[in-house]
Amino acid sequence: MILYFSGTGNSRYVAKMMGEELKDEAVSINDRLKTGNREALVSKTPFVVVSPVYAWRLPRVVERFILETAFEGNADIYFVLTCGGDVGMAGKYAKKLCARKGLAYQGLMGIRMPENYITMYQAPGREEIQEIIRRAKEPILLAASLVGGGRKFPEQGPTVANALKSGIVNDLFYPLFVTAKGYHTTSACIGCGKCASLCPLNNIRMEGKQPVWGSECTQCMACICGCPVTAVEYRKKTQGKERYYLEG
Repeated sequence: MILYFSGTGNSRYVAKMMGEELKDEAVSINDRLKTGNREALVSKTPFVVVSPVYAWRLPRVVERFILETAFEGNADIYFVLTCGGDVGMAGKYAKKLCARKGLAYQGLMGIRMPENYITMYQAPGREEIQEIIRRAKEPILLAASLVGGGRKFPEQGPTVANALKSGIVNDLFYPLFVTAKGYHTTSACIGCGKCASLCPLNNIRMEGKQPVWGSECTQCMACICGCPVTAVEYRKKTQGKERYYLEG
């Protein structure tokens, strides 16, 4: 079973490609979070969690989902993290998570996909996006091949830089940057409610035809990048920036 958490479509794209290659179902973590579905996940095949990397580790919202959900059938679990650069030492922490949950960690692989975290970075241009996605196909198929063959992903080599990124930097990332305070709409907003429907944590409610953000935000970029009229902004950090949203 392929489980995916995706804000702007990168991880959904990877999960569905792996699912097609492995002839296995792809299940949206977003949907289960949004509906409060906590039913046990049952699979005869290994579980594969596909997610974006957040500050060089698995997003905490995905960690909580794993800890709060029963996994039955096959105990093996793989992790595939989409990233704009690298995944640091994310595997070290995913392995600890599996030990807490009683799952058999089979490794973690990073897949470079187009950058979407526009509150801090720039999204690539259209041609670069197409090239990055084209180049991603080979490692995606490699990941599927390893899972299908029952082989572990290659181990990540530890470095001081990666240890710092996945350790201290990740610890600072959440209190400093993961907040909904600052999201707002411009006069271009048409009140369609798509931002609210895309939010996996139900953190956006519509008051009349205006979206209002609550305090439960994971900075997945779904609302800001999925807006059909580019009306959602984050403080002044996103003004004039291109959005990235991969449909599918």
